Amino acid sequence: MESIDVCQFHSGSDTAFQNDDLWTMLAEQKRVGKIRHLGISILGKGSKIQAGQARRVGAEVLQVVYNRLDRRPEDDYFPQARRDRLGILARVPLASGLLSGKYLAGATFPADDFRSSFEASRLARDLNEVERLRATEVPATVPMAQWALAWCLGNSAVSAVIPGCKDARQVQSNAAAAELIADVIG
Repeated sequence: MESIDVCQFHSGSDTAFQNDDLWTMLAEQKRVGKIRHLGISILGKGSKIQAGQARRVGAEVLQVVYNRLDRRPEDDYFPQARRDRLGILARVPLASGLLSGKYLAGATFPADDFRSSFEASRLARDLNEVERLRATEVPATVPMAQWALAWCLGNSAVSAVIPGCKDARQVQSNAAAAELIADVIG
């Protein structure tokens, strides 16, 4: 590999982010062509400090948790991204699988599944919202996971989504979501 397309500061603390030596080293790697673009993967709860200093450190993209159940970045990061001409990578676009179409209201998860640690009232609220979305927004002929990805991509601030996948079939299904954007937002 000749170069890295996007090198991200991934979910680090604000203290680690403010290490100027780190950004100097990354800028040098970008200058010599080893890194094409720099990014910042914002912690789940967010860091406005990091987003606010993205351009100062040479970052061109922010990675944020964004999906139909968690739209906070629309207020917290998208306006700044537009102003500073930053790309947005939407991670967790399927809301940890809740928007995959596999789970109905009342679903529970085994103890070894990270979703079992979700606050019960939040999980119940989110699964009820998934049912509402399925009934009112998801076209009957569109798989819910594809709809959820297309919904994210339909926001002009979003450059790309980062969905998980377990097999080739899911990769193909995820990729097909890009063809649905007009149907989902139109």
